[in-house]
Amino acid sequence: MDLPLGIDFGGSGIKAAPVDLDSGEFAAERVRIPTPEASTPQNVTAVLEELAESFPASDAPVGVAVPGIVRHGVIGSAANIDQSWIGTDAAAVFGDALGRPVHVLNDADAAGLAEVRYGAAKGHDGVVLVTTLGTGIGAAIVHDGVLVPNAELGHLWIDLGEGSEPRAVHAESWTANSAREREDLSWGDWAERLTVFYRTLERLFSPDLFVVGGGVSKKADKFLSLIDVETPLVPATLRNSAGIVGAALAASRA
Repeated sequence: MDLPLGIDFGGSGIKAAPVDLDSGEFAAERVRIPTPEASTPQNVTAVLEELAESFPASDAPVGVAVPGIVRHGVIGSAANIDQSWIGTDAAAVFGDALGRPVHVLNDADAAGLAEVRYGAAKGHDGVVLVTTLGTGIGAAIVHDGVLVPNAELGHLWIDLGEGSEPRAVHAESWTANSAREREDLSWGDWAERLTVFYRTLERLFSPDLFVVGGGVSKKADKFLSLIDVETPLVPATLRNSAGIVGAALAASRA
């Protein structure tokens, strides 16, 4: 049986691999091509065609994870990619070029699906919130294996309470790993901010599990235990493969 192809379209690179959905592992070595400097729909589509040609001919579906809001295949925002993507029906553009069914979803949503099916949240029922701490904060909400798409939780405004200055902060500007690096915060000081962020998510969603991803999750031992929340909090396990795996999984379900 042909295996679905997962593609992770990022600001610096576009990566692809066929995925064995029984194991959640790549069925062939991943191929990466740098994202074109002008990351327009035309240029990126050409890269996707090249990536698809790297693997044996197949009629299996393709999943593409993109850094932006996606509604029914149409891009609604463009983080770190060309603004001409906004309003583009990426699923139709890619599908026409590849001659195969293409499902497009937000990159954090793809990672969330992968972590719930194969990674840190495997076997967990209820509400799982997967967050990626990087330049910004990506987030995915998954309930009993079903994705609630486009949860831009990094754009929440957090009330710090009376007497604080400022009184309210933009979540990812104050809490993302980029804020830790920019302000040279200690792990402890950063964990205090993360505590405020995750407690806010607890009040809003009453999750059963938090999964913390992003590159900094490799250093989870330095900060995760310092975050003071009631909800269990675990590091992501799939890391760089999550976007590809989740995209392929989403395509198989579409």
